[in-house]
Amino acid sequence: MQDAIQTAVGGNALTQVLVGEQRYDLVLRYLPEYRDTKEAIEKVRLLSPSGERVSLAQLTKISVTDGGSEIYREANSRYVAVKYSVRDRDLGSTVEEAIRKVSAGVKLPVGYTIDWAGEYESQKRSERRLLMVLPVTMLVIFVILYTMFKSVKWALLILTNVAMARLGGLLALLVTHTNFSVSSGVGFLALFGVSVQTGVIMLEYINQLRVSGYSIEESAVEGAVLRLRPIMMTMLVATLGLLPAAISHGIGSDSQRPFAIVIVGGLISDLVMSIFLLPTLYVWFARRGDHLPEASATELS
Repeated sequence: MQDAIQTAVGGNALTQVLVGEQRYDLVLRYLPEYRDTKEAIEKVRLLSPSGERVSLAQLTKISVTDGGSEIYREANSRYVAVKYSVRDRDLGSTVEEAIRKVSAGVKLPVGYTIDWAGEYESQKRSERRLLMVLPVTMLVIFVILYTMFKSVKWALLILTNVAMARLGGLLALLVTHTNFSVSSGVGFLALFGVSVQTGVIMLEYINQLRVSGYSIEESAVEGAVLRLRPIMMTMLVATLGLLPAAISHGIGSDSQRPFAIVIVGGLISDLVMSIFLLPTLYVWFARRGDHLPEASATELS
């Protein structure tokens, strides 16, 4: 019966036509007026086992219903993709709210499951990687700082300045109404590197001033004043370079704008903290018996 319906409606290839080296199927099927309507399909003739010819309507009940135009399969299982876009909200919280509401209001039959995939799945996978990369990055930075200064105190002091620089990035996201994303998370990692650089510049110079005979308070004040220009130059290079990306709204900017906003906002706050907060913390935690580097004339020039 299925072969007869296939031949009548869809057509079956009876043979092939050769045109040079090209082959074309010769398909046979009913004329349009005998297959284009429900009534016409009901009259499709079938050959019974006893040799009699009967119509399709005598054996089946034909009706028109709504259904899927295509059947998708993955891992040998059928699936139906339901797609929607997110606007004016972050992707993660929107999908998690949808998951809660669907789980509470939709009861699936036995054998059916719901998988939340697409960009949400990619975001969750990237967030898991960031949760692994972030602690490793901070640990590597701490080891490098400890190797440089030979002091846990100075390494932790610079890391404190790095942690405070995050406030500028978060404030920039809040002011620009930008949702936190994987791109902004990568921006925070880049911000950590620049913050470490400015912290090292400031702390190393203050220590050199102490070796030269300045008191702790004098070293902190002089270091903040004299290192303002090189730190500001470092900040301005990165800030002005990323400012066009931070304010862009063109095609493709959705992925680069959060990254640039975090760095620009974080660098501006890091400049203030490196000049004011870091010297203040230095005065609070510095002691006379601190490990200091050897005096170097080039460092103070």
